[in-house]
Amino acid sequence: MEIWHNPSCSKCATARATLDEAQVPYRLRAYLTEPPSVAEVTEVLRRLDARAWDICRTGEPAAVALGMADWARDDDTEARWIDALVAHPELIQRPILLLDDGSALVGRTPESLDEAVRRSDG
Repeated sequence: MEIWHNPSCSKCATARATLDEAQVPYRLRAYLTEPPSVAEVTEVLRRLDARAWDICRTGEPAAVALGMADWARDDDTEARWIDALVAHPELIQRPILLLDDGSALVGRTPESLDEAVRRSDG
């Protein structure tokens, strides 16, 4: 499993602690210093079965400055959203858990972390 994380994020710390306690191996990717490419964000969205705006932190200063809350949310504008996430990785929800089974979860809730542990028991 790979975790896209922010070392100063409490939700990321909770995810790491949960996985450590369950003895689930993982690799960390500090996505703020190792930003994902358009192809990587697109693949993560596919794995999450989500759209770009679903994983965007629209309350962040960069999103507010860009006026993203008012952006259209449709097929024609998704590339614009993805470009913004790549240019401003702090806008990406965290942590994102890329499971070894090819799926992904946003690990912000105890339920999603439990699901990640369950799926990693394979």
